[in-house]
Amino acid sequence: MDPHASQPERPSGALQNDPQTARDQETEPVSAAFSPPARIRPWRRYGAILAALLVLGAGAWWLWQQLTHVFVTDARVAADVVAVSSRVPGWVAAREFIAGDAVRKGGVLVRIDDRESRLLVQELDAQLAGIPRRREEIEARITLIDRQTQSRIAAQQAAARAAKAALAAAAAQRDLAGLDNDRSEELAPLGAVSRERLDQTRAALETASQQVSSAQANLENARAALAEAEAARQELVVLQRQLAELDPEEERLRAQRQRAALDLADRTIVMPFAGVVDQTFVDKGEYVTPGQRLLMIHDPERVRVEANVKETDIRYFRPGKTVTITVDALPGRRFEGTVVRVGQAATSEFALLPNPNPSGNFTKITQRLPVRIAVRQAGGALKPGMMVELEAGTGD
Repeated sequence: MDPHASQPERPSGALQNDPQTARDQETEPVSAAFSPPARIRPWRRYGAILAALLVLGAGAWWLWQQLTHVFVTDARVAADVVAVSSRVPGWVAAREFIAGDAVRKGGVLVRIDDRESRLLVQELDAQLAGIPRRREEIEARITLIDRQTQSRIAAQQAAARAAKAALAAAAAQRDLAGLDNDRSEELAPLGAVSRERLDQTRAALETASQQVSSAQANLENARAALAEAEAARQELVVLQRQLAELDPEEERLRAQRQRAALDLADRTIVMPFAGVVDQTFVDKGEYVTPGQRLLMIHDPERVRVEANVKETDIRYFRPGKTVTITVDALPGRRFEGTVVRVGQAATSEFALLPNPNPSGNFTKITQRLPVRIAVRQAGGALKPGMMVELEAGTGD
């Protein structure tokens, strides 16, 4: 017997009206359609909130920086780069350093051939050494001539006096002979004086006259010898002038020697300060001329920052203002600098090609003014030419 046959069939209406069946049918689709979502982990929610806060904080900080600070990107590290030149011509005998080497003050950079300069200095030293000997020689000649001329003048003066006395004696004898002859001439016609006596008086007068002439000649010779002795003494004046000329000659030689020594010293080019070699332009064996650049150097401890600041921001870079410096080559490091000088003219005023604007078309362009900022070196990390950025507050 079929087990299902004994069970009475339920009408469809009864099946639909069964409350238990209706609840089951309603519960199943509702559970499938409105199942609760999976729970979000707390750390993810907190992380999202923290990231949002960081983004908001960064944005607020950037906005605050833009409103309260001025940024300059057109800036770089600068230094006084010195071009070392030669003052004298010559062949380069040695170059002691290359680019990048650190050199102490007084270190030899370049040596130029100095053989001729050394010989010239030695020659002038020899001439200077001869000046004292020439001075001693002239002084000795002055002493000798002084003594010789003094004795000669004294002797000639005595000879002149003797000749003068002899002339006076001869003149007296002549006058006496003349008187005797006159008496004989007067008495001879009267027969009181013989002819022989008359001849004697005449001969005596002639002899006395000749003696006077001889004495006169001797006196003139003595006077001439005296004049010659006095003229010889004038040689002392010449020698004294020669002695006086030795002083300016010595000064001239000393000046020439100093010039030669300067030329010799200039052939050894030394470091004027403790610094580094930036670039070299000559090698050993090359011939250099006066004024030719040999190498370039700078002092790494004396660096600064040169910036070109917009004219609209220049009011924030007054002298004495402290600014913050960041170097592109040194990320993460910040330096403090002080504005020491502000240019008095825009950089466009020094352009090689000025813009007179003849067409009348005008485009307003913000100009820039040069600003110099002092910064302390950090162990040689700041090198000339490095790009830097400046940050200055807009407040007082």
